[in-house]
Amino acid sequence: MSHRKFSAPRHGSLAFLPRKRCRHQRGRIRAFPKGKEADSPKLSAFMGYKAGNTHILREVKRPFSKLNNKEAVEAVTIVECPPVVVVGIVGYVETPQGLRALTTVWAQHLSDECRRRFYKNWYRSKKKAFKKHAMRNYPDGKDVSVDDHPIQQKLKKLEKYCAVIRVIAHTQINLVGLRQRKAHVMEIQVVNGTPTQRVAFAYNLLEKKVTVASVFSENETIDVIGVTKGKGMEGVVTRWGVTRLPRKTHRGLRKVACIGAWHPARVSYSVARAGQNGYHHRTEKNKKIYRVGTGVNSAKKEEEKDLGGNASTEADPSTKSITPMGGFPHYGVVNEDFLMLKGSVIGPRKRLITLRHSLIKSTKRVASEEIGLKFIDTSYKNGTRTFPDIRKKKKYRTRRRPTRTRN
Repeated sequence: MSHRKFSAPRHGSLAFLPRKRCRHQRGRIRAFPKGKEADSPKLSAFMGYKAGNTHILREVKRPFSKLNNKEAVEAVTIVECPPVVVVGIVGYVETPQGLRALTTVWAQHLSDECRRRFYKNWYRSKKKAFKKHAMRNYPDGKDVSVDDHPIQQKLKKLEKYCAVIRVIAHTQINLVGLRQRKAHVMEIQVVNGTPTQRVAFAYNLLEKKVTVASVFSENETIDVIGVTKGKGMEGVVTRWGVTRLPRKTHRGLRKVACIGAWHPARVSYSVARAGQNGYHHRTEKNKKIYRVGTGVNSAKKEEEKDLGGNASTEADPSTKSITPMGGFPHYGVVNEDFLMLKGSVIGPRKRLITLRHSLIKSTKRVASEEIGLKFIDTSYKNGTRTFPDIRKKKKYRTRRRPTRTRN
């Protein structure tokens, strides 16, 4: 009679302890990529909202591979990225204890969706946030470009002392079809160039809209940061992947039989236990960008505003929008700029996703491959209806039935 071996690898990774609910829903960037002084300044991150999934058909261009010059169908995720608005600049000084914020320059005008973020209850508040700041730092009739202006003095302070320059930007959540009206705010580090160039670059962006196309490009690999889909309370079999006990086990079999020795008289942290599963902060490295799409409402696509043409390819020139028939399930219509990322993305639909330039560049051939899309699926994501666009649906519905003659 055979028996199992006495040793085995442990179940579940200890790298993500403690497995508890994240305190914040927005993915936080804990490290920004380092830039080069010889290059021109640019932003290193962006924000978007997960819309849903679809699939694409492309021709693989990978020499010496069995898939080379062959067609492949792959799953992709659509992340809607409306332009963000820069409303501030903050500079950090390097100290032995880490970075310390030196000073902050705020814009003169902040939208209501941004100011909502600074209130717990916008409806009951007096809505006076940044009113005194605007009166004090932007007095009427005084030119901002004058050297003795308080804003110019802060900018000189940033250039002289600060090693890290970041912009404060917020999303335009009113452009996305969500019920929430409070914008998401985050700091985005300016990389490349000298401190003087970075401060000038950030100051020129104040109160301006920044598109996702100015930050990321096609065929680039980026890091995706966010909070995973919450699962609630889960047992040890689902949460850690331990083996079920035999069928006749007393008082249940989806358990851990021995949770430790008599001494030490406590349960070790490495023992699999039931608890919270999902809603964890995670970072996924080197996701490939298949397309940086222009929104239907964008000025560049004004002539195609009725039908949209951001899902067309050379092999499939039909004018169609990236939004599938009937909309993305549990999300709706994508009217703004978007990113098409390879594979899946963490979190449920409507979840805010933080996008960052890759911290560790991938050296694999797949990462440097040029992507040529042949077809993007825009059929229904609910049910079995397979119309790719509204025109083919109407054509199908209006087909004339053969007339029947009575004898």
